[in-house]
Amino acid sequence: MGNVIRQLNLEFMRSEVALDDPVEVQSKKVRVRQRAYEVLIEIAVNLVGVESKVVGFSDEEVDQTFRHIVQTLETWEALEKRESIAGSKSPVAKAVVEKFIRDMKKVMAGAGMVAKMGEEIEKELKGNLTVSFVLAAKRVIQENIYYRMVMQRLCKFGNDYAIGLRWLRHLGYVQVSTNPVLAARAYDDDPSLWDSFSGVVKEHPEWFNEPENFGDEIAMEATKVALWPNLVVYRPIALISKLHDGMVSYQLNPKVAGSLRGSMNDALKVYSSAQEFLRNYDEYLMWGYSNKEERGRPNIVFKVAGGSPAAVDITTSFNSMGIGTNNTVTYTVAQEVTLIMAAMRGMANALKMGIPITQVYETNMGGRLESHLRDLEAEKIFTEVLEKVSDKEKVLRKLAEGLGALKELDKALSLKEKVRIICSFKYLKTLSHPAFVEAVVNAKICGGSKEETSAFLSQLENDIGYTGTLVAQRVYKIFFIPENRAKWLRYLQKEFKISEAEAEEIMDKIDVLPASKRKPDDTYLTLAPRNVTNTEFPNHQLKVLEASREKGFNLFNYEDAIMKDHDSNILQRLLKLEDFRKAYELTPELIEKLKDAGIEGDFGQGGLKVAEWSTFGSVVKTMDEFTDAYNRFKERAIEFVRRVSQESPHQSGIVPKRDPREQK
Repeated sequence: MGNVIRQLNLEFMRSEVALDDPVEVQSKKVRVRQRAYEVLIEIAVNLVGVESKVVGFSDEEVDQTFRHIVQTLETWEALEKRESIAGSKSPVAKAVVEKFIRDMKKVMAGAGMVAKMGEEIEKELKGNLTVSFVLAAKRVIQENIYYRMVMQRLCKFGNDYAIGLRWLRHLGYVQVSTNPVLAARAYDDDPSLWDSFSGVVKEHPEWFNEPENFGDEIAMEATKVALWPNLVVYRPIALISKLHDGMVSYQLNPKVAGSLRGSMNDALKVYSSAQEFLRNYDEYLMWGYSNKEERGRPNIVFKVAGGSPAAVDITTSFNSMGIGTNNTVTYTVAQEVTLIMAAMRGMANALKMGIPITQVYETNMGGRLESHLRDLEAEKIFTEVLEKVSDKEKVLRKLAEGLGALKELDKALSLKEKVRIICSFKYLKTLSHPAFVEAVVNAKICGGSKEETSAFLSQLENDIGYTGTLVAQRVYKIFFIPENRAKWLRYLQKEFKISEAEAEEIMDKIDVLPASKRKPDDTYLTLAPRNVTNTEFPNHQLKVLEASREKGFNLFNYEDAIMKDHDSNILQRLLKLEDFRKAYELTPELIEKLKDAGIEGDFGQGGLKVAEWSTFGSVVKTMDEFTDAYNRFKERAIEFVRRVSQESPHQSGIVPKRDPREQK
């Protein structure tokens, strides 16, 4: 770092702007200083973040280097101020710091944790902007609950969002998920992505005349534009961990989710494109390092929608090629156990061919299961309410008004549709909502008094809030508690004729991925030091952070929380709900398969069968949402191509490809 600072300092000193410099020369000199500031600030926050621990730097090395960087930033800003006409301004330093803050605030339009971190840092800026920035960043990072959880090895974490990743990497995040919804949000939060996509569009003049004929291809390329920066941010973590961490989950086109051939074709297009980009990128990133490590192998896992029976073969096939998977649209123990076993088979096939395997994730969409069950119970209760009243429309409108659903209610035609709208998670976030309690108490179906009704609904709401956690716990215990882990190791060796070390690698590279959270406990109650990666939305991250700052919070209460038992009465009440029973129990076929591995227990037999996956309520709702989001994003991308085609001259020649480094 001393050598790096020496060279940057020379460039900085040579870049003094003279008044008689031509404009283009002044601009170039400013750019040199901007990059010098950015390089040292990025390195400083890497050093104070988890990355320095991952690499293995000592505290002494980090502290000394950080002091050198702070001294250099202070020197540069002082020089800028002396050169300034006013004698008190550092325009380049100011612009650099403002850009860092501005980029942080983009996350979820200011509603995410990284955006709030940016606001906290901004409040601490003073005299020397770059120095106060890195010092404030150090405090904000190291006091964050996620940094503390990672440093104490309580769990690993991933991000359900496409931007703000560098700051999350500093906190120890090791994974990022994408899907059609998140791709669209990335373009909303960071419109500069459209500028990048414009360059891609100009490389494809064949799209110009009838872009709608290339809709899926256009959507794929637009998604890749949002994806490539993610690959770059996590590339060092992926290479250091040998593709154990630093992974980017790519959502395949939901239209091909039920087809092995369609999914494979799409995945290989994306994978090959990523490999071409990363092979070039790695030559720079890994310059001077051993060539024994393969250049360009993508740190991508593909999201495989578990709402289709085809997911089993897709999961096995991808992992047989050394391409990791992230099973999504998964809510039930039966789905997740089946797909983990499919991933095991694929990983074993790869290892027998000598192919290095990649990390595998089994998403547990607990929040969406919770919402689905709440929807069902709310609809059941409110339908019973309406059966007891004469003026149904009056009761409907009063509740809709209390929930802010009047506009959408007026669009509905049937009574059933109106009930569904009012009782959906979009409007009814909790069964204990005062407007819902009032509607129910008047019908006297949950007790005679308001207090009794409120108590009943609050208990039901509380019970449903455990559903995602209970499913994640059961899946985790089946595979990863010490006694079962040992059984799976023996099973893998015997079933697939692989070594103990290979079996251990398979078990080590499978993580349960609790997702789609609704409340902080959805994270805190699923913490585990191994085989779990909690993935979070930016607004959920903020809730988790705020909960950690509440009086009486004790992080050690959640150590290995995924193993802790909860009130058995909650489970007994939940098992009376048909769809929870489908989510929590296994099938006779699965029970027999687990017995082959030596795993036995009272798992129940009412679980979701493979043939029923596509019709399960949570699956239907999520696939509809993903498909709609994909179609909307595709239409936006097609419309953008139309605009670019109108602005660009149509040329029949080959358009030069951009240097992949430009996407850095």
